[in-house]
Amino acid sequence: MKLLQVLRTSLATLAILSPLSQALEQQVLTVGDQNYYNIRASVEASGVLKDAPYKVEWKHFQSAAPVAEGLEVGALDLGFLGDSGFIFLAAKGAPVKLIGVSRQNPDTIALLVAKDSTAKSIADLKGKKVAYWPGAWSQQLTLRALDKAGLPHDYVEWVKLMPIDAAAALPSGSIDAFPVWEPYISQQVVFSGARPIITARDLMPGLSSIAVNAQSIEPKRAQINDFLGRLSKARAWVEANKQSYAKHWAQKANLDEAVAQNWIGHAKMSIGPVDAQAAKDYQDTANFLVETGALPKAFDTSSIIDTSFSQAYP
Repeated sequence: MKLLQVLRTSLATLAILSPLSQALEQQVLTVGDQNYYNIRASVEASGVLKDAPYKVEWKHFQSAAPVAEGLEVGALDLGFLGDSGFIFLAAKGAPVKLIGVSRQNPDTIALLVAKDSTAKSIADLKGKKVAYWPGAWSQQLTLRALDKAGLPHDYVEWVKLMPIDAAAALPSGSIDAFPVWEPYISQQVVFSGARPIITARDLMPGLSSIAVNAQSIEPKRAQINDFLGRLSKARAWVEANKQSYAKHWAQKANLDEAVAQNWIGHAKMSIGPVDAQAAKDYQDTANFLVETGALPKAFDTSSIIDTSFSQAYP
């Protein structure tokens, strides 16, 4: 009789605990990552997610376009993409919010020329073929450089190419200049001797967006808050362990270690809240995109900024 009572008690306890256990197991945060941000590599190398009370499901992409698409349709809870890419996404009405920004050394966005090129400034590229991708940092960097030099936007010949295609086109001579970001910069410098003649320094903020699908905010607020705090710690760990991290990241991204060492050595990546300066930079970038015709009409970026996660960053 006692044994039967014990069994009944055990089964009742399991019945109570089972839904709770299942709920915990179902707490999944889906994060869209790109090589440029190496989010997964940094949190895994630093070990900051080891005791996280939820599961992170990683989705890795080679460019911002699929990250934007994943955020728009709800396939991603969080995604990392450039400022202009996020603005385009939000401006078309996608259910997204900006909850943080990633900052990095502005020299990690640059306009490259081949090693035997005589070009030393944007003025030397008259009539030359310059790669770009609509709305991406590549287009923004070149346009801002032309504006600063007082040159018209048709001063160069624009060639629409994805970065992976432009990376092959520059060494072959199919294009004359390649505005791009890391790790493409380090790949070109290490393997083909390309050199930067312009960087984002003093030209554009080059901020990166920590974006969230708006429908994920309330159901997963606790997980998102916790993840952002852990990611901040991971970034700090990377800065303190650059050499060992670069080796880990090279293996993770299937890239040459020399490329990783060249980039990580000066990347200086950090994340933080959308402060007043970041908010101003986003609005300035949106205005710039309107002026260049990339955005069809004015867009108020304050409407897509969510500062409720600001305390998540240590």
